[in-house]
Amino acid sequence: MTQSHIITEVRSGIFEIRLNRPDKRNAITFDMWQDIERAADLAERAEGVRALLVRGEGSCFSAGIDLSSLMQTAQEFGPNWKTRMRSITARYQAVTNRLERLEIPVIALVHGHCLGLGLELVLACDIRLAAEGAKLGLPETLRGLVPDVGGTTRLTRLVGPAVAKELIFTGRTVNAEEALRLGLVNRVVPQADLLPAGEALSAEIAKAAPLSVGVAKRIIDGMFDSERALQLEGWAQSQLIGTQDVLEGISAFFEKRPPRFKGE
Repeated sequence: MTQSHIITEVRSGIFEIRLNRPDKRNAITFDMWQDIERAADLAERAEGVRALLVRGEGSCFSAGIDLSSLMQTAQEFGPNWKTRMRSITARYQAVTNRLERLEIPVIALVHGHCLGLGLELVLACDIRLAAEGAKLGLPETLRGLVPDVGGTTRLTRLVGPAVAKELIFTGRTVNAEEALRLGLVNRVVPQADLLPAGEALSAEIAKAAPLSVGVAKRIIDGMFDSERALQLEGWAQSQLIGTQDVLEGISAFFEKRPPRFKGE
């Protein structure tokens, strides 16, 4: 399947999903997000696939959600979309949940910037490999929002509450080496070795029994009940989306200046 901004490819037992909007640093639109879900469906049905790789074309994995595409949200969900924020969040969460619940191991290959919704996509993967120089972060609080597409839930599950609080409260980015130390990524490799490392890991996984790998994934993921936390993310965003701080955070982002939040 080849969509304008999402490319899929099957080769040597690997299903690959590539974000293909390099001129916009792979900023994610709602249409792209839906295409990722469709790609996950294709991966599940593909014959002989033993691993799924997710990566970005161009200079980075993804700069996050395309804030300029918020008008698309209004077109999709109607002029009163802000009052339906929990439903909208659930639609976005369904995509990361779909990816996470595949029995095929999902490996994220991260290079350059991986921010916001891009990192939430990566957190839904089973294993994360990062290139040297990669920068990862959830800057939502700097826009007056919270990570609501599983970012808060999965980051906390992965690195623990104390580290998750620091990263989310500050909205700061971490480099690949710090991400490795925190447990946010599994391995850091030179950028030229990133794809070969993902392919080699996929080949190593392919030596194991696929049913055993799939069941092991379900057991490990089943140790954590994330459903209530995901609902809390949706509730929180529905309370924040109509605030003045959100307008200020987004305006400051586009105007390239520090935000002046008032807690309103």
